[in-house]
Amino acid sequence: MKLAVIVVDMIKDNVMSEEFGAIVPNIKKFLGECRKRGIPIIFANDSFLPQDPLFNYMPLHAIRGTPGVEVIDDLKPERGDLVLEKRRFSAFFKTDLDMTLRSLNVDTVAICGIATHVCVLFTAGDAVSYDFSVILVEDCCASHKREIHEMILSIYGKLPIIQILKSEDVIKTLEEGRSNR
Repeated sequence: MKLAVIVVDMIKDNVMSEEFGAIVPNIKKFLGECRKRGIPIIFANDSFLPQDPLFNYMPLHAIRGTPGVEVIDDLKPERGDLVLEKRRFSAFFKTDLDMTLRSLNVDTVAICGIATHVCVLFTAGDAVSYDFSVILVEDCCASHKREIHEMILSIYGKLPIIQILKSEDVIKTLEEGRSNR
């Protein structure tokens, strides 16, 4: 397994709820373990234009060029990490993420971040469509309500196309040299 981590939307304009903030220590620890092992880390961040039609359905936020699109200080990207701006829910949609992962010889992505039921899920679905193995890192994802997060994990945990693992189990899998398929 050649893994990369995609951290979705952990930016200043988004991490404001208790549910979202609660996963920060888990993500920080997981990224530290991944960095020790040389695993690529990609931050996929909302970055919208002010006139984006999505703002007909959601509040104005994450405007390109503002501090709100920056990764929160607790997870600040380190040397070697990549930052990807995205204008839609999936980190793959009209970005170079697929090409970036392939140039790194990645075959598996571990997805962290917010919100489990929107951007994390859309990114996971597109990763499957691009033929990557997908791990949703259960304790490193959140929705604005715990029950929504749990419902998504319950539904997708029954399908063979997406693996749902806790961060410690992802690390154990790497240490044992096992593939996730």
